[in-house]
Amino acid sequence: MVTTDERMKILKMVEEGKISADEGARLLSALAKQRLQQTIQSGDARWLRVRVTDLRTGKESVKVNLPIDLVNVGLRMGARFVPSIEQEVALEEMISALNQGLTGKVVDIVDEDEGHHVELFIE
Repeated sequence: MVTTDERMKILKMVEEGKISADEGARLLSALAKQRLQQTIQSGDARWLRVRVTDLRTGKESVKVNLPIDLVNVGLRMGARFVPSIEQEVALEEMISALNQGLTGKVVDIVDEDEGHHVELFIE
């Protein structure tokens, strides 16, 4: 994740006209990618694990593992398109909980009509 200091330096360069807004956006994106790669390579990554199990067979039909840093980036990007203040607040609370180290099972849904059991874990 890009630190606040790094973000502010880039934004200051844009404000002072040293770089364009497009160049600033590319720098921020490159820094975020670099941080994500460092986190994954260091083994310090926390993961969002998604499991969907077919209730009839008991077999996993979906198994996805995503680095939390990538989830945070996605949530922040998605927050721009949230139509209501309440949903925006909920997204910010989720991002805050992830950043504070929330772990364990965070979602457990059984959809008997569709025959699916959905679980989300943060580890």
